[in-house]
Amino acid sequence: MLENRENQQVPQVTFHTRRNHEWVDVTTDEVFKNKTVVVFALPGAFTPTCSSTHVPRYNQLAPEFKRQGVDEIVCISVNDTFVMNEWRAEQKADNITFLPDGNGDFSRGMGLLVSKQDLGFGDRSWRYSMLVKNGVIEKMFIEPDVPGDPFEVSDADTMLAHIAPDAAKPLDISLFTRKGCPFCARAKGMLHDAGIQFEELVLNRDYSEASLRAVAGISMVPQVFINGERIGGSDELEQYLARQSKAAA
Repeated sequence: MLENRENQQVPQVTFHTRRNHEWVDVTTDEVFKNKTVVVFALPGAFTPTCSSTHVPRYNQLAPEFKRQGVDEIVCISVNDTFVMNEWRAEQKADNITFLPDGNGDFSRGMGLLVSKQDLGFGDRSWRYSMLVKNGVIEKMFIEPDVPGDPFEVSDADTMLAHIAPDAAKPLDISLFTRKGCPFCARAKGMLHDAGIQFEELVLNRDYSEASLRAVAGISMVPQVFINGERIGGSDELEQYLARQSKAAA
């Protein structure tokens, strides 16, 4: 039976972390005392769901969580600090604090340390998220107790919807460019000026012309996609931003 610990204190443990080639012990109080913290825990670093969805979305939504009063977002996994540090760097998850629960002390204290011996993982954390205020768990989203690794309720969007149902979410923007393209530079400049985050994909580094034609039906750059919709080049992007600005006025 997976334990829901709402209205209880988080476990008192010490996380053994590695910073700048030095060992740094971090206590539970240092993480949670007098702060509002969102925690998400997962089975393991570098594993598929954790790397492709769980971590990236929390990292993407971190600015909005902060605007809603969250002081810190913490990722916990039963891995050592070297693995967690490398994973954070690989994920470029600069908005998240990664804490190693190498011995499973925190997960055990949460009542959510489970056996993954069938996968050769040993004991690992069950996947869950929680909102913690001054060390007290206010809300928990625990994945259902079913076989496998369910991922239904501990995601960043569910937590943000709990904290602030009407909070704005960032646009998902991909910008196809090539080096030396002035229109691409213009498009990037407009997005930067508007304070909008985007992912840049560069020709012959991240994609081929064939890939762009397959996705956009055209090989001309830049090509801007927003929330799955093709906007077009820099002129179309300018028109889109103007419409958004007018609608917000």
